[in-house]
Amino acid sequence: MTKPHERVSNAERESAAKMLADATGAGYLTTEEFDGRVAHAYAAVTRADLDRVAAEIPTEWVRAWEKSRRRGERLVAQQSSARKHLAAYVAGSSLMIFLWLAVGVATGAWYPWFLWPVLGWGFGVYHQTKPLRQARQLRDSGGPRPLGRGSAF
Repeated sequence: MTKPHERVSNAERESAAKMLADATGAGYLTTEEFDGRVAHAYAAVTRADLDRVAAEIPTEWVRAWEKSRRRGERLVAQQSSARKHLAAYVAGSSLMIFLWLAVGVATGAWYPWFLWPVLGWGFGVYHQTKPLRQARQLRDSGGPRPLGRGSAF
């Protein structure tokens, strides 16, 4: 539950401005209304001030916009995590292959032991990136309907 007298951050003001821009694009605000509301959004000090800029925009649309924004933030976080995991996988696999080569050259033991951890770890990387691949397929196939009039989920 939000408190109306709680102070808002610059990130929340920016988010409100983006929401107003999308609402204007969807036809809920005129350009003049948008200009005035954005000015009020950037001047907002409390949550009550910020809530006033979204007045008269359908609540269902604002909720759908927030849901879409949060989904986008989660996707960015998942992509960052997957990149880090993939980089660690490549570095770790390279180290194991180097060790295997060094031991093979030094002792003549050429059993490819590195395949087991590389395959197991690769399985984890593959499954971590599965939601990202599904999101890409959804985006490439047209994805969900854009926000607009009558498109509240």
